[in-house]
Amino acid sequence: MKETNDVQTLTLAAPPSLPSVLARGALLSPLKRGARSSGAPGMRLVLPGVRVDGARLAAYERVCGFAAGRDQALPVTYPHVLGFPLAMRLMAARDFPLPLLGLVHTSIEIDQRRALGPAEEYELAVYLDDLAPHRRGTEAVMVTEVRVGGEVVWESRSRYLARHRTGAADASDAPRDRSAEPARKPLPAVAEWTLGGDVGRRYGAASGDRNPIHLYPLTARLFGFPRAIAHGMWTVARCLAQHGVPQAARIHAEFKAPVLLPGTVTYAAEGSAFELRGGGHGAGEDRIHVTGEVLALDGPS
Repeated sequence: MKETNDVQTLTLAAPPSLPSVLARGALLSPLKRGARSSGAPGMRLVLPGVRVDGARLAAYERVCGFAAGRDQALPVTYPHVLGFPLAMRLMAARDFPLPLLGLVHTSIEIDQRRALGPAEEYELAVYLDDLAPHRRGTEAVMVTEVRVGGEVVWESRSRYLARHRTGAADASDAPRDRSAEPARKPLPAVAEWTLGGDVGRRYGAASGDRNPIHLYPLTARLFGFPRAIAHGMWTVARCLAQHGVPQAARIHAEFKAPVLLPGTVTYAAEGSAFELRGGGHGAGEDRIHVTGEVLALDGPS
């Protein structure tokens, strides 16, 4: 481990074991009350020499709807899967102030500078960039970087919300008067997808994220859901597989509401914008699950 400008860098020899990391995070969660001040612990995890497992990649492409093939570039969301165990290790650590159980992934922004090849060797770096008050609790911003030859070729910023009472809770939680707000115009429907009850298990096997809320109705009910819900990163990956992404792109997606499994959802898009709607808690076609945008960056297209 080395320190630079108060940031500790720990280089790992192998990816963390997700089951043990998640178990540790679950055990420590009841001891954490949530941070109420800004700031970020200075720990950066680095994993060099990362190679993509072809079988897992193929399973990921199948469940998310990406084109598969040895010559295809990595799906734009796949580096998130590679970095996920490092992010979970940081968030499951004793000195991470927020409980891992109950953290809600609210948004992700991805900058991809160029297409990433499945046979390339990558260096991953994951760190907590910010920890700040939110009107509903505390928000953590986790950054994942992918480097090739020292150059950042892919970067993401994921926001996670830990809900707890805050000093501003009374004002912020008051009902909003929406009568003067302009009506939201739905994007044109492009496709309707019928989702099986096994989507969470299939994505969990491909990504390693086997959170019980995504697997079975019984395990989801333990956390307050009527049945299993789709992974947020599966929903955005499935949308991007349909939408198409330039080789150099900036993507922003917000997770608005869970998708219950099994269920039916509508993918809609216009220009650079996309959304996933329907399939909610009986709310019908108007329930928005994901909104996002895909913009081309300067570079290969």
